[in-house]
Amino acid sequence: MLHCKKLILAFITLGASCLLSNAQDYRWQQRVEYIMDIRLDVKTHHIVGTQKLTYYNNSKDTLAKVYYHLYFNAFQPNSMMDVRSRNIADPDGRVTDRISKLKDDEVGYQHILALKQDGKETEYRVDGTVLEVTLPKPLLPGTKTVFDMKFESQVPVQIRRSGRNNSEGIAYSMTQWYPKMAEYDFQGWHAYQYIAREFHGVWGDFDVKIKIDSAFIIAGTGKLMNADKIGYGYEKPGTAVKRADGELTWNFVAKNVIDFAWAADPDYIHDRAQVLNGPELHFFYQRNDKIIDNWKKMEDYALKHFRFMNNTFGKYPYESYSIIQGGDGGMEYPMCTLIMGEEDLDGLVGVMTHETAHSWYQAALASNESLYPWMDEGFTDFASQESEALLFDMPIHDAHMGSYGAYFMLIRRGLQEPISQHADHYNTSMAYGIGSYAMGTIFLNQLKYIIGDANFYKGMRIYFNAWKFRHPEPNDFIRVMEKVSGLQLKWYMGYWINTTKKIDYSIKTVVEKGSNTIVTLERLGDFPMPVDLLITYKDGSKELYYIPLNETSGKKPVEDKLLKRMDLTAWPWVNPIYTVEINRKASDIVTMEIDPSQCMADVERKNNSVDIANTGTAYQNVTR
Repeated sequence: MLHCKKLILAFITLGASCLLSNAQDYRWQQRVEYIMDIRLDVKTHHIVGTQKLTYYNNSKDTLAKVYYHLYFNAFQPNSMMDVRSRNIADPDGRVTDRISKLKDDEVGYQHILALKQDGKETEYRVDGTVLEVTLPKPLLPGTKTVFDMKFESQVPVQIRRSGRNNSEGIAYSMTQWYPKMAEYDFQGWHAYQYIAREFHGVWGDFDVKIKIDSAFIIAGTGKLMNADKIGYGYEKPGTAVKRADGELTWNFVAKNVIDFAWAADPDYIHDRAQVLNGPELHFFYQRNDKIIDNWKKMEDYALKHFRFMNNTFGKYPYESYSIIQGGDGGMEYPMCTLIMGEEDLDGLVGVMTHETAHSWYQAALASNESLYPWMDEGFTDFASQESEALLFDMPIHDAHMGSYGAYFMLIRRGLQEPISQHADHYNTSMAYGIGSYAMGTIFLNQLKYIIGDANFYKGMRIYFNAWKFRHPEPNDFIRVMEKVSGLQLKWYMGYWINTTKKIDYSIKTVVEKGSNTIVTLERLGDFPMPVDLLITYKDGSKELYYIPLNETSGKKPVEDKLLKRMDLTAWPWVNPIYTVEINRKASDIVTMEIDPSQCMADVERKNNSVDIANTGTAYQNVTR
């Protein structure tokens, strides 16, 4: 009997050890190494190429199948992207029904001509923009395999991000252009159809050779390895080097990135600028008198922007970055972005700051932007807005107000949806755009309000340094902020991300009682928050009454040392009413205001403040 008990105890201990081990190592990451050799025929817009992909299975699972993305297949009539665009209430104006009207020589496609695993033929099938591959030999945990592929593609007329001959005359915007291995992680395969929006990728290395007509200049991800043979500004920026007739092969190498993008045009100018203690910036734009002046001016803004981002959010981890005229608006990729070029200076700087800020929240941190676009677009918008506040000498508070305005408009139109869903599955493009960009920005700005500026910026740098190159999840971010601030914060993320509950606080009554004043606050919305109540007296003095929320299990630090702060007991989130007693007569008070910083996304600000001097000492809110 004793022997059986020991056996049972041993099994329990072993099981606990296994569970602990799994809990510690479930965040393994797959790895890829691409070697690609392609030729682009600029007359037919056809690509033929080979791809050798070494794939490392660092998971604990045996893989019987793998999946690739074939993004160009979206640009065909009746593709899922086409059908969705023709049926959603508010389609992207760049897409609408344009895909349905493409002719055979205008569509995009990627055809797999051959695919072997370790020299053995594979079975595969194409489903829209996804290639499903059945392996002749299952891939065991902790092993690697080599896929050899031959493929051909047709570059589509540019409609969305990828393609040829865009509205500004850029010849080729080569993004999502190659068969790309889908990500596999602790959640399984992320082999999403290409419908509209975001992407996800596997960390790895790229060695890419591109043969193209010698008249074309190429810019893209990584470092050009044969610049001495290419010329035109790569050796001496701003100067032209005579080229041989025929074709040239450009060889780019990029280490530890999640994607590879490039653009090509015969009229590119190439400039360089060095960020102090940072990367070398490259600028590629057309030899066009309408834009040259603005692009030259934009270079200095880019240098200041990278310095701000490095100092505020963490150091950019690569040696170079290219800002390229191309695309349709702006789109981020590792070590480069493709942006529209024919903007006024403010617009050009705005799109540049946003797209380059993605180098932190997409290229380096690389959260799954399909599942959590708010972690990518929202964090990027927040950072770029704070950078623009510096660049254009405006208060940081003002830089974020556009995001709040967009959020309030979404609510007024009744279109808000939880932002916890996949990027492609929103009912409207507006709900996706405002949810991902504006609500992601507000998420951070309110968090700064909850935990204090010093904790917030310290936490943002710790988050970046701890999680770069690791695909962080939402809980990874909020746990960093909890550890830095000492506060409990998952309640906040849960409300803002998973629900459509709204913040609305009100000053309900103000009553003078002897030499004191009794203020009753009311939570009208169903989203609880800690509350700042600012009292301004007739003698010019001010007091801040800070009411923590019980869910935080703590208080934010005192930030304004010149403003007297009274720390009150926590407001339990189940209580709609909270009473504050002020040790001054109401007749001594001029105004009182909930959330004077206006960081809370309070949907009805009219009931946040009271002018006692005009309303009298017995105030009751009648605007509810």
